[in-house]
Parts: sequence; structure tokens; C-alpha cells
Amino acid sequence: MTSPAIEVRTLSKSYGPINAVDDITFKIEAGELVGFLGLNGAGKTTTMRILTTFMPASNGYAFVAGFDVMYQSMEVRQKLGYLPESVPIYPEMRVEEYLLTRAKLKGIDRTKRASRIDYVLDRCRIVEVRRRLIGSLSKGYRQRVGLADALIADPLVLILDEPLSGLDPIQQEETLATIRGLAGQHTVLFSSHQLTDVEKVCDRVIIIHRGRIKFDDKLSQFTNKQPLLMVEVRGPLGEVQKALKQLDGVTDVRDGAADDGWTTFELQLGHDKDPRELVARKMAEKGWGLRRLEMRRERLEDTFLKVAYQRA
Repeated sequence: MTSPAIEVRTLSKSYGPINAVDDITFKIEAGELVGFLGLNGAGKTTTMRILTTFMPASNGYAFVAGFDVMYQSMEVRQKLGYLPESVPIYPEMRVEEYLLTRAKLKGIDRTKRASRIDYVLDRCRIVEVRRRLIGSLSKGYRQRVGLADALIADPLVLILDEPLSGLDPIQQEETLATIRGLAGQHTVLFSSHQLTDVEKVCDRVIIIHRGRIKFDDKLSQFTNKQPLLMVEVRGPLGEVQKALKQLDGVTDVRDGAADDGWTTFELQLGHDKDPRELVARKMAEKGWGLRRLEMRRERLEDTFLKVAYQRA
């Protein structure tokens, strides 16, 4: 049985009284492309720095390609490509020169260096700037040079921390296309603040909040979920909620935002049920106002916001 590409067990990192990462556990199998989401300060970058051996954990264990990040850090680095949010590249070097230097440092056989450089230049769409000084490049190109560096040793695992930060929309799409093309060949852990970007490229999402894992599932689960019915009503809160719960096909009712006497209710439905006609009829019978009746499926954004508003 092969080991997971990334395995984290009861991992914690404390800075004095502050738990930046608090007893988290997850696994990522070979070839998976996983989005790592969370608010600023949630623990994403700290987790990534532990996995890339940049800092030690306070407690727990982490393994990359079967190697312990604490006690086998050199083996981990040989299996790993890392793109930090701020790419540490040398502005006075030319792109091709920089990649050759990195290939040597990473121990790539001299007979394979030229082909690997050509491969990452093409894969990261930077062939046209191969002889330009890095300092003269836009941030988007510098970001792609950093991605080429992360890829050059053909690592089993790629950890990308905010790879789209500061890029314009065209640069973002090009970088996303590159990342999407890595699925299956590499295991990718990819953090971003842009939920739509994660939805475009990732198979699975992990959401961390206040140092703890709050959600870990395939993105496909959102399309497989039963739809929700959003109902906006003006009427007595308790009576409206009771009436909605009694309707055929409604399994649960949550009341949400209120605005000038109108309350939004979220109705969870049973399999293949559409009670919109029943809702409209009931509201008319009771004489309550109805101004919204919308079927929708729960999205990644909904789940993320629910997690983000949790206090613990």
C-alpha cells in the first residue's frame, strides 16, 4: 500500500499563547489537486511552511512522499516543489540563467538540465522571456518563473502559496491553466483567496479556520447535494417558520437575514421535491407577503462564509 503524498497527523504550531495551527489532520493522495482555503491568519501559510520544512511544528507529525518533515527534511525537499507568496528570485539574473542555477542546486543530472529547462519554460509560458533579466519582468512573469523553478526537478508534490497574488485577470487565467495541467502528474496543494479560482482547478477543498480544519471534501459534493429553497417573507417569524416546516418536501428551515420586516428563510428539501407552489399557496392563505422564491444549490462560497463567521 502506497503512502499518501501528504499526510498530516494532529499537527500544531504555537507562538506563545497563540495556536496558529491547532491539532489538524488530513491526507492528500498522489495526483490530487487540493485547494487550501482560509481567512488571513487562519493557519494556511504556517501549515505550508511546516510541510516545506521551513519551520518546525510544536506538536504532531507531517509527512511528504512518506518522509517525515522534521527528521527527513532533505528527503522531503528532494520530493517537493514550493512556490511561496513572495517569490525569492534574483532580479539581476536572466531567466534561463536562473533556472540553470536552480537545476544545479537541485541536483538535476547535467545531461537532463537543458531538457528540463525547456520543458518548464514551455509549461509555464515563459519561453519568450528566457533571455530577459528577471528584474525587468512584470509580477506575472516573475510568478511564472517561480513556478518554473518549483517544477524544474519534476517533484512529486507541489505546494503553491497564493500563486495568483497580484496578477491581472489574463495572467491569472494563464497561471490557472498551468496549474490545472499539473493534475495527475503531480500532487498539488494550492492556497488562494479567490474561491472561483479554486473551483476552476481543484478536485477537493480543505478550509482551515482559526487553526482548525473545518471542511474537507470533494467539490463534486456541492453538485450532488439537494437544492435549497430561498424564501423571503413578511410575517410573524415564529408562525412563518412553523408553517414552512409543515409543508410536504421540507426537511428543515433556517431563518436568516431580516430587512425592514422581511425575513429570508433557507429551506432544505427532501429528494426530488419542489414545494414552491405549496409555499406560495400557504403564504397567500395566511396573508403574508412573499417577494422571493428561489431554488439554488449550496456553493463553495456558502460553505466558506459559514466557516468564516464561526467564532471558534
